Amino acid sequence: MPYPVADRWYARTNLGNGVTLILEPHVDRLMQANLWHVRGRDRDLLIDSGMGIVPLRSSFPDLFEGRETISLATHTHIDHIGAAHEFAERWVHEAEADELTHPEGIVTLVSADIPAPLRDIFVRAGYAPLGELLIDALPREGYDPLSYRLRGAAPTRILQEGDTVDLGDRRFEVILVPGHSPGSIALWEAATGILFTGDVVYDGPLIYDAPGMDLDTYARSLRKLRDLPAAIVHAGHDPSFGKARLHEIVDRHLALWGRSAD
Repeated sequence: MPYPVADRWYARTNLGNGVTLILEPHVDRLMQANLWHVRGRDRDLLIDSGMGIVPLRSSFPDLFEGRETISLATHTHIDHIGAAHEFAERWVHEAEADELTHPEGIVTLVSADIPAPLRDIFVRAGYAPLGELLIDALPREGYDPLSYRLRGAAPTRILQEGDTVDLGDRRFEVILVPGHSPGSIALWEAATGILFTGDVVYDGPLIYDAPGMDLDTYARSLRKLRDLPAAIVHAGHDPSFGKARLHEIVDRHLALWGRSAD
């Protein structure tokens, strides 16, 4: 089928408190990740970087030009590391450092390249059957979506549980929350109650039964996040939410998995 050309590839929303949400509206909902830009006094933080179909830095010169920016991956799935190579600082947990350098798994825009069992998992989770491509428009005239390949980049800092991401006037604690992936991390700003959770928990259909995912491990991570006094949760997908909704999502999934709340 012919694909239209998008008027613009990215959309952005200023959420206040130095936080900007960036989206790729023409990426399939399954892969439409939230990209979070956090302004700091001395340096900025980009939490996840989307698919990398269109250059990110040059799309937002007011955010990135003349600023030191840390590109931090909450995990290394295709929709979270696509533009990481554009940044001089690339941070990731040690368990997924190799994957950031040499991505595997889903690395194209072609739905048929996703193994059939994994596609079935996505549909069972609540995502509509995927189209031919993981996009519904082209970023520019003449763009060949079949030429897309996820590009890796070696990390410049390896993160571990308890590390601090210091922006000068803002500090985020690295929390290891495996389950969605081995090296999934959340970022916690105690001073504001802001919690960035990546794909470990979001207000949509969670993927929890894909190969390599362990429910006991995942449950421990959900409990760890629920125990934080979060004021607002900015997740890897779907809208942000508060502490009460975080508890609802966690408790529902723990019950679904037959795991205790404690």
